[in-house]
Amino acid sequence: MNHERSEALFNAAKKVIPGGVNSPVRAFKSVGCNPVFIERAAGSKIYDADGNAYIDYVGSWGPMILGHCHPKVVEAIQQTAASGASFGAPTARETVLAELVATAYPNIEKVRMVSSGTEATMSAIRLARGFTGRDKILKFDGCYHGHADSLLVKAGSGAATFGVPTSPGVPADFAKYTLTATYNDLAEVKTLVAANQGEIACIILEPIAGNMGCVPPVAGFLEGLRELCTAEGIVLIIDEVMTGFRVAFGGAQERFGVRGDLVCLGKIIGGGLPVGAFGGKREIMECLSPEGGVYQAGTLSGNPLAMSAGIATLQLIREEGFYEQIEEKSAYLEKGLRQVAGNSSVSTCFQRVGGMFCTFFHPGPVNSFADAVQSDTVSFGAFFRAMLEQGINLAPSQFEAGFMSIAHSREDLDKTITAVEKALATL
Repeated sequence: MNHERSEALFNAAKKVIPGGVNSPVRAFKSVGCNPVFIERAAGSKIYDADGNAYIDYVGSWGPMILGHCHPKVVEAIQQTAASGASFGAPTARETVLAELVATAYPNIEKVRMVSSGTEATMSAIRLARGFTGRDKILKFDGCYHGHADSLLVKAGSGAATFGVPTSPGVPADFAKYTLTATYNDLAEVKTLVAANQGEIACIILEPIAGNMGCVPPVAGFLEGLRELCTAEGIVLIIDEVMTGFRVAFGGAQERFGVRGDLVCLGKIIGGGLPVGAFGGKREIMECLSPEGGVYQAGTLSGNPLAMSAGIATLQLIREEGFYEQIEEKSAYLEKGLRQVAGNSSVSTCFQRVGGMFCTFFHPGPVNSFADAVQSDTVSFGAFFRAMLEQGINLAPSQFEAGFMSIAHSREDLDKTITAVEKALATL
């Protein structure tokens, strides 16, 4: 494929944008090449500045479950834009979308709209601290909840070790209130809670870890966290920014039957436009200003364009049979990829929950970030480049999930399976 124009655009971008991109993973540094610049998209495909077409499994990192540019979503955005892009004032659309969210999540009795997943998680944590009067939080290695200071932390050694910053610019005083544990290790969580009795405001996690690949919870892990939080007065925050409305209409909480006290949402509920939300139990949410003293605000919160796109999207995906189709397509792809991998000498592990999946260059299974980082990232980089040259767009990192859309055709899936076979043969 020719990428001449993308190369020129990247060189121009680097002069005025740090690294040439507005979010680090887009730079393609971990896969050993430069990014392609996208000009348009439709259905299951995206098209770059050089006119190359790609079957897309990134889907803007999850929200394009309907495929790109679904006519009803486009129409909703266009109609809303004609009457104004932003007011900084309430609109009826905010209530409509909130009611749709509450329909899918019975544990969300009230919800606050924001403009990003980072806003949702940082606000939920502040609310949990305000509600409990406690300062410490517990997160899991490899679970990403946005770039708020207190969340850019990893643990030192030892179960009771306080976190240290993993990014310059994050004060150690912020990090010391963040504890980290191993994902899927309930015993380690219990040890940390016992060592910090009565001090932990919340436990926050991705119910399916999607920022270290695709790592499902092991049996009993979510249930054990729920029981522990209830017993210890800890707010359980389930971050469904990636999984919400993706693995079921009611997200991972519906799929696994475990409910959080607070829930963070994003991506799909804006139909691809910038949006986030957090909600949960009435008694917690009523601590939020202007009802309570916990402050959170945003000029673009509840933006009418995002609300309209989200309403159109949720109304379409709640139709009967939608998730069965996503499951059928994803299972077909999984079967084909497992057959191809079984005939290859390259060691890989395919993991999937609904329309969310990942191929690890690791024998597997991958249950934690410690497992994930044992993957052969050099081989993944070569695999990624080979797939891109065959017109398949995957996430440019071993530690990101892929996503199925309703727009992916059997022809798309067959072409992808063939491309994987050819790519593995080159390694």
